[in-house]
Order: sequence, then structure tokens, then C-alpha cells
Amino acid sequence: MHTPDLLILMTLVACAAASAYWKKLTPAAALTGIIIGESVYIGDSYRGLAELALFFLLATAATAWKKNEKLAIKGNAAHQPTRNTGQVIANGGVAVILGILAFVYPLHRDLYTLMLAASLSSATGDTLSSELGMLYGRNHINILTGKPDERGADGVISLEGLLIGLIGSALIAIAWLALKSAAAPAMQTAIGPSAWHNLARSAAIITLAGLLGNLADSILGATLERKGWLSNDVVNFCNTGIAALCAGALIGLTS
Repeated sequence: MHTPDLLILMTLVACAAASAYWKKLTPAAALTGIIIGESVYIGDSYRGLAELALFFLLATAATAWKKNEKLAIKGNAAHQPTRNTGQVIANGGVAVILGILAFVYPLHRDLYTLMLAASLSSATGDTLSSELGMLYGRNHINILTGKPDERGADGVISLEGLLIGLIGSALIAIAWLALKSAAAPAMQTAIGPSAWHNLARSAAIITLAGLLGNLADSILGATLERKGWLSNDVVNFCNTGIAALCAGALIGLTS
């Protein structure tokens, strides 16, 4: 193992240990996080890890924000501040698959890493809209019927929550754009107007895919999850997968 790779592994282990110590993740979830981090790293190097770290920081902050108020809304069983293994896989499982695909098929690395960013964009948007939308949303409606519904319930959205989620998705896209641009000089790649246009288009696609994944999460929540056919973890895994597929499709349509 090369020195940079060893340092990355040591950093992941340290971060996982800290997360378990501060009860942000269960011990098993922390170990799962190391695997996810390594998988993302082999596929997208430091950029993927930065995006993953940004998601984790934003999600952790949003989950901890005014947690007592959220416990009063959803109850202790429905709102646990410590993430378990299922929740970690639900948010990062698709990123693992895409990181491995990017490593195995380097000719398609750009596509897979963009889809990876879209999956994290959706995970971030969904977490922020769920955690903060229930606090700051004014009018909570069922996404299917458009009628007022219980705040914090599956499939219930608010304009404020959607906007917060969109900001979260955009932050992942901005991080992707900044790191992609910063890597160009190191690769001796000139960034002309055409290249900037392509990068900006890709960042917009990552943001849009995150929003679409977030909306898909709400639709699945209002239907299959409410009926007990899907768990919340499965719904979250699906929304990140849908976002990744949307990003791949949109890139194909706009290329």
C-alpha cells in the first residue's frame, strides 16, 4: 500500500472512531463507513472523499440541530441521532457501487464519478429537507394529494424543506465543480470556455439529479413506505440510486 493510501485509511479509521465515540454512528456503522470511504476513494480519489465528508458533516449537523424539537414531532423511535449500519448503507451504498465501477472500468470513470456525486447530492438533499423541513416548513402537504398532512410523516413535503434540500444538493455539486476544476492544472488540462460550460452543465445535472432523487424519496414514502412494503432505509437507498441514474441519463441526453 502506498503512503498516501495508508494515510487515507488511517484518517478514515480515526474519523470512524471519533464518530463512534461521539455517538454519531454505532460501532458497526463506523466500520461500514470505513468500507464506504475506501470504496469511494479508489473510484474518485480525494474528490469523492471530500464529497462524502461534506455529506456526513451536513447530515450530522442537520440531525443534531434542535433534536429535542424533532423528537417531540416524530418521537424517539422515529428520530435517532445515532446512525446505524442500515442507515449508513442506505445513504452510501450506491456510492460504493459507483466507486467500484469507476475503479474497475476507468474508461467510464468520469461518468461513474459524476453519478457518484449525484447519489451523494440526493442523500444530502433528502437528509437536510427531512431534518430541517419539519422544523422550518410552514405548509406541510402530501406530495401525491397536495393536501395538508402530518408534519414529519412519510411523503410529506414543504416548500421550505424542498429549498433546503436543493441547497444541500447544490453544495455537493459546488464541491464537485471546485475539485474538478482544481484538478485540471495538475493534469495539465487547459480549461477553456467549452470545458467550463461542460463542467457547469455537469454541476447543474448533479444538483437536479439530487432534487429528483429527493422527490422520488417522498413519492416512495407516501406510497410503499406508508403501506409498510419498504423500510425507510430501502427508500433512502432507492433515492440515491434514482439520482445516480437520472444524472447518467441527463449527461447522455445533453452530450
